Amino acid sequence: MDTTALLQFDPLASAVEAPFWQVLTQRKMDIFKLDDSHKPIIGYYATGQQVRVPGKDTTVALPARLCLGTGAFPEGSESDQPTSRIPAFMFPAPGILKNTNTIEDFKAIDRTALFKMTVDQIWDDITSGRAVQDPSSLTKFLVITFADLKKFKFFYWFAFPALLADPSWTSGPMSDITSVWTPAQVSSLTQSIQQYRQAQPISQLGFFLVKATPDALSVARLQDWDEFYAGCDDSQIIVGFADPSSLDNNPGWPLRNLLVLIHHRWRKASVRILCFREIPGKQDISTSKLLTVQVPSYVPVTACPKAVGWEKNAQGKLGPRLADLAPLMDPTRLADTAVDLNLKLMRWRLLPDLQLEKVQETRCLLLGAGTLGCYVARSLLGWGVRNITLVDNAKVSFSNPVRQPLFEFVDCLEGGRDKAATAAASLRKVYPGVNAVGHSLSIPMPGHPVSPALYENVQKDVAKLEELFESHDVIFLLMDSRESRWLPTVLGARMKKIVINAALGFDTFLVMRHGVGQDHEYNDTKGTRPLGCYFCNDVVAPTDSLSDRTLDQQCTVTRPGLSAIASASAVELMVSLLHHSEGVRAVADRGDGEGDQQEGGEGSGGTALGLVPHQIRGFLSRFKNLLIAGQAYDRCTACSDAILEAYEKQGFEFLAKVFQDAKHLEDVTGLTKMKEESENLDMEWDEDEDEDMDDM
Repeated sequence: MDTTALLQFDPLASAVEAPFWQVLTQRKMDIFKLDDSHKPIIGYYATGQQVRVPGKDTTVALPARLCLGTGAFPEGSESDQPTSRIPAFMFPAPGILKNTNTIEDFKAIDRTALFKMTVDQIWDDITSGRAVQDPSSLTKFLVITFADLKKFKFFYWFAFPALLADPSWTSGPMSDITSVWTPAQVSSLTQSIQQYRQAQPISQLGFFLVKATPDALSVARLQDWDEFYAGCDDSQIIVGFADPSSLDNNPGWPLRNLLVLIHHRWRKASVRILCFREIPGKQDISTSKLLTVQVPSYVPVTACPKAVGWEKNAQGKLGPRLADLAPLMDPTRLADTAVDLNLKLMRWRLLPDLQLEKVQETRCLLLGAGTLGCYVARSLLGWGVRNITLVDNAKVSFSNPVRQPLFEFVDCLEGGRDKAATAAASLRKVYPGVNAVGHSLSIPMPGHPVSPALYENVQKDVAKLEELFESHDVIFLLMDSRESRWLPTVLGARMKKIVINAALGFDTFLVMRHGVGQDHEYNDTKGTRPLGCYFCNDVVAPTDSLSDRTLDQQCTVTRPGLSAIASASAVELMVSLLHHSEGVRAVADRGDGEGDQQEGGEGSGGTALGLVPHQIRGFLSRFKNLLIAGQAYDRCTACSDAILEAYEKQGFEFLAKVFQDAKHLEDVTGLTKMKEESENLDMEWDEDEDEDMDDM
């Protein structure tokens, strides 16, 4: 009685690990961007297994799955397949990824053409002999995807192309190898496979040859067919493959293309097949199966056969699947990815050279948590800056929340909360991924004497301020008074930090970046001139601007929209400066009358983001900005050599003299002597004029 029947195969099912989508997201944002060309990937599969149901004397067959994990993409060039990252006891399957840019592209894609392209590649590998050299190419698959990076939804559709035989393959029943071979033969096969696994690259492991003798079973590569089977009859010829199926009567999907290869290359119309199945790590292959496969007659095939292989969705219909990861992800991680996405989109078309990582890693210190401080902090969040420290010694008052966006009405109650700590907490609420810290700290000022009782506290405040400067990359000066900016300016020049200064008038603002003092060695080498600081235009020391003032003089009275404009300009100036090759020492870009960059000149280089000016002076009444550059003044009361040397040598003792009497700065820098000489010159001119009058 004929027991042969049409051979039916157990189809593969896709199993995409959640981390794969995270890797795809990163590649899409950082590497692929708008590139939707085909990308090589690598999947893997295991041999079929049946597991016992707990508490019952039954087993369940696990589905045949092809998996995609975090190692699916090549690390180097796209031609490098990352087979080294295939898990142990797994077998590789090369694939093609087609990731579309829009859901409309995903829906309208020509699936037939993509499938045919993949089928043609498999057929070409078979006819050219490449499949014999690299048998893993027989398991080539295709996956088309669309990644909705805002909603963390991933649409995908797999195809596992399998070439059809005409007429179809038939087979007898599948037999356990333990019922066909002796225990000695099974043991020798186990040892041969282990030796083969150790000696061959992973691309060879999924398909192999087996030769049966009465005493042993040996294993070889497909490419060794002629030599390995020399002198053997058909009963000794067995072709093995790693079988992902765990069904008793159906072999796995990879056998389909293997049979086409055997039929085409070695003209075999009948062949014995070993469906290799193992229990990982136990060297137990007893669940493997044997069967004989045949076609009624050999028919030479020259054209590419028809193929099947599109995967069905969860409803059992031909259609894509959906992976919705949003409910599974940590909300903080979702925020991180969303913030990075908005920024990285700028690199797709507009600014490929944007150095987002450098900006995000910049540690920013904000001196002042008022109107300017709040807006600067929010703009820094927009750029993805992860480390923000705020310093202020004031409390939140009832007038603050409407002008300072990090505060609410409740922060004003019971005397008001500390501004710095409250602003930092508000930043963490807006974006939990930010490392925001607030310090309630007073900044000593010139001309504001320190009483003996507070001397030690002021000394501690100065030490804390120095520590904060050391641990940050960029310092923003956002305080209310002019003299409060003096000590931070000195520290910035001394430590050569990026210092960004923002100051407001009623309808005007100044945003500037400080130079780093005279910086003789650098400027002499480069032939450039040092840029000035906030105090370089002064010929007097900063004095007490807070005492004996009316209410409108004590408060910063400005048009409400001005602070947001100035703050945004300050942050954008910082980002542009970070992109300049010379960093804090970048020469100043200037603008012409129309606000465009000047032709030529020492500062005409700019950055990928445009100009890097020294000063931006804004006039809201005229809706106009002017770009100005100013040189460092060698008698500056904040960044001159004399001031920095005095601070270096005398430390806090020098500062204490300045706090007690701001005129000490004029003495140290030589401004006092210069004024005296100027007055004497004026007197001489007066005397000359008197003499001229007498002569008339």
